[in-house]
Amino acid sequence: MLSMFDALKEINQEGTTILLVEQNARLALKFAQRGYVLESGNIVLEGKSKDLLSDPEVKKAYLGG
Repeated sequence: MLSMFDALKEINQEGTTILLVEQNARLALKFAQRGYVLESGNIVLEGKSKDLLSDPEVKKAYLGG
């Protein structure tokens, strides 16, 4: 049985763009190509997912260290 992320990855690989809103930021960024950080409904940070995952400030503030 496919997990939700496996199914979404398969759909995305077929060429469909997906907008994903997910509380598990680390997992979502591993799945996504781009990421957007929202605070109080405003985008406060955006970029390539791999860059966000490796940013020390993003790690500290949103990814638990």
